Amino acid sequence: MAELLDEPALGAPVTDAGAPAADARLPGLLLVAVAVIATCGLIYELIAGTLASYLLGDSVTQFSTIIGAYLFAMGIGSWLSKFLDGPLLKWFIRLEILVGIVGGCMAPLLFLLFEYVTSFRLLLYALVGLTGVLVGLEIPLLMRILEHRFPFKDLVARVFTFDYVGALLASLIFPLVLVPHLGLIRTSLLFGALNLVVASVVLARFAETRPYRRRFAGGIGAALAGLGALFYFANDLLAHTETLAFQDQVIYSKSTPYQRIVLTRNPRELRLFLNGNLQFSSLDEYRYHEALVHPLMQALPSARRVLVLGGGDGLAVRELLKYKQLTSIRLVDLDPGMTQLFRHSPLLLALNKGALNDPKVQVISADAYQWVRADTARYDAVIVDFPDPSNYSIGKLYSAAFYTALTKRLAPGGRLVVQSTSPYLARQSFWCVAHTLQAAGLHVVPYHLYVPSFGEWGYVLAGPDAQWRGDAGPLPAGLRYVTAGTIHDMLRFPPDMAEVPTEVNQLNNQALVRYFEEDWGPYVH
Repeated sequence: MAELLDEPALGAPVTDAGAPAADARLPGLLLVAVAVIATCGLIYELIAGTLASYLLGDSVTQFSTIIGAYLFAMGIGSWLSKFLDGPLLKWFIRLEILVGIVGGCMAPLLFLLFEYVTSFRLLLYALVGLTGVLVGLEIPLLMRILEHRFPFKDLVARVFTFDYVGALLASLIFPLVLVPHLGLIRTSLLFGALNLVVASVVLARFAETRPYRRRFAGGIGAALAGLGALFYFANDLLAHTETLAFQDQVIYSKSTPYQRIVLTRNPRELRLFLNGNLQFSSLDEYRYHEALVHPLMQALPSARRVLVLGGGDGLAVRELLKYKQLTSIRLVDLDPGMTQLFRHSPLLLALNKGALNDPKVQVISADAYQWVRADTARYDAVIVDFPDPSNYSIGKLYSAAFYTALTKRLAPGGRLVVQSTSPYLARQSFWCVAHTLQAAGLHVVPYHLYVPSFGEWGYVLAGPDAQWRGDAGPLPAGLRYVTAGTIHDMLRFPPDMAEVPTEVNQLNNQALVRYFEEDWGPYVH
């Protein structure tokens, strides 16, 4: 150790005779390392935020707190860097090995331990904090290593340029390439390996590392082998964690850029989960979808053109196709991974009767909020079947601004229906949806029914004209739940589900997301 305290100038490797031999490429190599470690550092932050939103919900809150904790930890790491003395390259190699192991194993550990630990958030923020501290040490340490090679102003400019380029690269490839093609676990492991590769390149290229090269090379090799093994068995690891998370056999799971799709099956039913939240059970989904579609269509016996927003499983479209007079059904769903699954899987085609492949049906993959504002067509009926407003990105689709834009898509006499969560378990949320539709200038008719998998569930039928009370056109034959009688029953609200005052859900307040968290919080935490 003592002989390493007085290092030769960086970029001047020691020759066999002990004299420095300049190699101008080495500082450039470290600048490239800046870009690589910046990319890795941001990827770890994005992985933690995405994983927290998958497992804990409320993506805005999770991302905000994860980013804040991560940046704070990086600040601590930057401050601690001043205490690192001695051979700085040796410290840098140690640091890269630690970042590679901790950051690389973060996603596998969090997925694996989610069902075991009593305080998952404590584990999450501990790993985020440790990774942030280690990442925060990197750039100050590299600047100290390079400080004798460049004037200070050039050093700062170059280091931070490469740092920001790496951050841009991470922000682009994470949602577009890494999550859809590798998933969170393999992405975490891959970038952990990249940190180890940086350590190995520095170890091999700089003469100052010769005294400890053999010792570090063995550790880097073992760490790379461990990460490689985990990468190879990542699907098995994820399948094991999902087996713990779901009661039934997982028969399909995939991460798309938008969500985690999981299908489970037992001898009685098939279930769909999005980001861990149940979307339907094949045992009773007919109740939900018949109630969503048929009261609206009974109110519009002359309807010809229908717009469906959400509903990428095709089950609402299946119900619509029972009306032979319809000439056009347009479905807009954000996630093509969802609609492709329900257009091609034989098991799911049997459930939705191949509805998404019907020639009357046009499937569009788009953000409904932007798409509705750009669309110019008019529709006799609009079915809004989005997931519950558990976060702000979904909450905007329940806002007064969105409903106002949606009313412009209604043909004269047209109506829409919105799935509106539970009027019993989420009473404030349900009535907030109704009040927001009213704020958009619509007359509303709330109704509800019992779905065994969900409990009491609610909808709001709305339109610009006078209210409908369930006594319009005929219903198709062969329905399993909805009749003229059950529709009238669905319109009655007992006192424990009766209307309560709420704010209107605006884009600038997202009151509905707050109500949803208050209503459902006691049941999910």
